[in-house]
Amino acid sequence: MTSIRPLFDRVLVKRVEESTRTAGGLYLPETAAEKPVEGIVLAVGSGRADGDKTTPLSVKVGDRVVFGKYAGTEIKVDGEDRLILREEDILGVVE
Repeated sequence: MTSIRPLFDRVLVKRVEESTRTAGGLYLPETAAEKPVEGIVLAVGSGRADGDKTTPLSVKVGDRVVFGKYAGTEIKVDGEDRLILREEDILGVVE
């Protein structure tokens, strides 16, 4: 199993799959569905470098976060899609 440790203010996220079924009960084809904008934080970097000090990130492993539709860089880890993004690309934490 491959392990990735994000650097500095970057976060590794697993997208949360949204339902392919509409509220009315119709199933959407995979090509019509948009990429989810929510995910679970799998790993976080050491923090944002501010000169010679490091500011810790405000998100932690296990947080469910919301991010911009086109934020981050998609990568494959052990055949599964993951997303690496900067903390500033995270819009909020779902509570």
